[in-house]
Amino acid sequence: MKTHRYCGRLFSENEILHIRHLIDNYPQANRANLSRLVCRSLPWLRPDGRLKDMYCRVAMIRMQEDGLIRLPAPLRKNGNGRHQPTITQASDPQTPICQAAGKLGPLTFCSVESTKDSALYNELIHRYHYLGYKPLTGAQKRYMVYAGNQLLALLGFGASAWQVADRDSFIGWSNEQRKRNLQLVINNSRYLILPWVKFHNLASHILSIAAKRLPDDWQQQYGYRPVLLETFVHKDRFKGTCYQAANWIHVGQTTGRGKLGDHQPLLPKKLVFLYPLTRNFRRILTDC
Repeated sequence: MKTHRYCGRLFSENEILHIRHLIDNYPQANRANLSRLVCRSLPWLRPDGRLKDMYCRVAMIRMQEDGLIRLPAPLRKNGNGRHQPTITQASDPQTPICQAAGKLGPLTFCSVESTKDSALYNELIHRYHYLGYKPLTGAQKRYMVYAGNQLLALLGFGASAWQVADRDSFIGWSNEQRKRNLQLVINNSRYLILPWVKFHNLASHILSIAAKRLPDDWQQQYGYRPVLLETFVHKDRFKGTCYQAANWIHVGQTTGRGKLGDHQPLLPKKLVFLYPLTRNFRRILTDC
């Protein structure tokens, strides 16, 4: 029987038909309501038992793009329509600051939770990160890093890539083990040192702190603990020096298929870096 893969899950033809029936049977439901209905009925759940409704919403949008289903129109402009943040004075360049990272004092990692912080985070990423703004889906953590009142950097962590040959070879897991345990690998999807911040060794220093903090924050929010971090560095733009300085391991490069594999056009090849969060990460990831 033919299957379709979206957001790390295989959907059978019967499941696609079931989703169509749910859409027809609940004509007043919006996209958010439909994603929760689909998650409950399949079921599609996180390890802690909560619905994977954000993943499901993105999956259904891609099903619609492929002509498999027809969703109701979105209620408002959002990430589904690729609406970009508005540029305001809040993200204007500031006076350059240049020091050694050791003179900064303690750094504060603030989890992005409020609407105000989220808007500023998205605006800065859109304005200064070479990849621009793209909404993260599913389980995620975003941080704004401060020294005192001075905002220095932004980090975003989210779902890992479905399949990366060099990463998967380094882990040594089978396809079934990967499907079962992929949620334990977290992707560092965005990292931005604000362009007017020129502290020597700051980038690797922040990465080291983030790797220590993220597992506890993730477990507190989502009920399970990641064991491996991954990131992809555009090889024509960067060398990944800060990741290497923070003891991330360069294991190879991507093939250019993107995080979702078959459903994306060919992309630039990127260097693959991994950071184990525990010594026994291989045993955990290869446990069926």
